[in-house]
Amino acid sequence: MPVYEYWCHNCKARVEVYLPRFESALPPCPQCKENSLQRLFSTFMMQKSYKDVYDNILSDAQLMRGMMNNDPKALAAWNKKMSGGEPVAPEYQESLERMEHGEMPSMPPAPGIQSE
Repeated sequence: MPVYEYWCHNCKARVEVYLPRFESALPPCPQCKENSLQRLFSTFMMQKSYKDVYDNILSDAQLMRGMMNNDPKALAAWNKKMSGGEPVAPEYQESLERMEHGEMPSMPPAPGIQSE
């Protein structure tokens, strides 16, 4: 569902309204409930497809050499490219930071597998 941005002339607020489609009748302001909204020009985001991301990674010879050599810094770079800049969970962020400093994080044994 798209998000449309509006300016309310009554309460002077910039508001976002979720609508199933752009309608000619403007909704009331979600803050002051008055019918005084003016649509603002909004930017939009286009995400790359997974194919575009993989093509970008595969065309990076240095990154690919690092990945083939199990370099933790390359693994961290690969993760960042795959996430598209989205934030990650704090516990995952810690592992990424360790990999960026050259340390391969230790992995707990998989359930049902006994460690030696």
